[in-house]
Amino acid sequence: MNDSALIAATEAGQIRGAVEDGIFVFKGVRYGADTATTRFAAPRRPDPWSGIADTLAFGASALQPPGGDSGGLNTSWRPNSPLAMSEDCLFLNVWTPGLADGAKRPVMFWLHGGRFSTGSGSNNAYNGVRLAKRGDVVVITVNHRLNLFGHLYLAEFGADFADSGNASILDLILALEWVRDNAASFGGDPGNVTIFGESGGAAKVSVLMAMSAAQGLFHRTIVQSGPLLQVIPAEQAAEATRAVVAKLGLTAATADRLRTMPAADIQAAAREVAAAGASVNLMGQLGGIAGGPVLDGRNVKHHPFHPQAAPEGRSVPMLIGVNRTETSLLIGAARPALFDLTFDNLPAALAPQFPEFDIEAIIAGYRKLHPACNPAAVFFAITSDRSFLRLSIALADRKADQGGAPTYFYLLDWDTPVDGGKWLCPHALDIPFVFDNVATSASMCGIGAEQQRLADIMSETWLAFARAGDPNNELVPEWPAYDARRRPVMVFDLPPYLIDDPRAAERALFSPATQRVPA
Repeated sequence: MNDSALIAATEAGQIRGAVEDGIFVFKGVRYGADTATTRFAAPRRPDPWSGIADTLAFGASALQPPGGDSGGLNTSWRPNSPLAMSEDCLFLNVWTPGLADGAKRPVMFWLHGGRFSTGSGSNNAYNGVRLAKRGDVVVITVNHRLNLFGHLYLAEFGADFADSGNASILDLILALEWVRDNAASFGGDPGNVTIFGESGGAAKVSVLMAMSAAQGLFHRTIVQSGPLLQVIPAEQAAEATRAVVAKLGLTAATADRLRTMPAADIQAAAREVAAAGASVNLMGQLGGIAGGPVLDGRNVKHHPFHPQAAPEGRSVPMLIGVNRTETSLLIGAARPALFDLTFDNLPAALAPQFPEFDIEAIIAGYRKLHPACNPAAVFFAITSDRSFLRLSIALADRKADQGGAPTYFYLLDWDTPVDGGKWLCPHALDIPFVFDNVATSASMCGIGAEQQRLADIMSETWLAFARAGDPNNELVPEWPAYDARRRPVMVFDLPPYLIDDPRAAERALFSPATQRVPA
């Protein structure tokens, strides 16, 4: 293929890519200016360039603390060398079967995990070659600001900081505007864009559904293992920010220095504040220092799905689901002793997480429902059902009750054989199946005919949903839209099957009957 065939035109300038297995690949495509020039502010478009820019290697990822090793499950996805990190991180990656050919392919825009603090769209787990080739779609992954630089809420320190609490999400909106303006050059249809993500990426999908500035930039949504009902209240976010600003020796009169001081100084101050416990009441799902999007009344005017679904997303179809034992990775990787629990010490391991419940009664209920489960499996089932499954059902109920576009719910219920099967069905296990990347995911799911069959089923389902907003396809049974009374759910196992309200009996164990009477 000659060099000119690898060149694509964007609004900012021409770029040169490469070909992998018949798919055009463009890595490190700039969609925004260096955020060091817009620190704690909304992003801006890049300056146009002349000539042809090479987009052959991933761009820098956002500044972030080091991540864990996930118990070794993510080893297969690590790049050969660590990814560079920089405030200059507004880059995206494109995989497409054709360039400017008028094909109007669906665009699948992936948001990476890592809560709102870590991660990168350049992770090898998200390589889009196989998904683009299998489905004749355009796959895009994106880097954007994270943690302090994406969500430190400084609005009370001046109008110039008004967007600081949601700068990261505004980066994503800018990237979606890039898709709208440039998709046709990559053979994509800007009128058929699916945003999908796992874990923190799924939470970002939820937030975008509640933002008026994002309306019309996407047309279907997929929420994988990351239900987010509420964002951080402004006062909570501001409380943590005040402590960081004070630690830096700044005041309202001198806060503008935050724009130009070394990024490492800001990071160090935040670490000291967190270590001192000054914001301990802010930690957890809704809090922490710059823990995520903020209910600032400017960019995010209401919670995504609390107390009901935000009206902005009413006309957008949703596919949502969870893995059966999400916490086997999220808790188990950091606490390996949990895999050696006995039924004698299981109550003590669970009690701190559920102080308001009679945990021994709940354990007895799970053991009756699942007599073959060992203590570790009971621990991970209880913690996963009470968090990911419960919140995902609440989100789906509220979305369905809007009476707008349909919602579809799935449950991944296949156990990875890795490490003798101890991980069960962990967080992130869906990723190799959705991207059809089993062959490069040995550490997560193993490699074999069974794994590839599940990848065939799940990737085809995601592609069907991206094409038409309906996941039904020839590889799954008939799948009705979700409603909050019947709750039909597609269970991804071999073979897949439909069930109404799965794990209802388990969830019912957390009832008034098992709640402790306050002392």
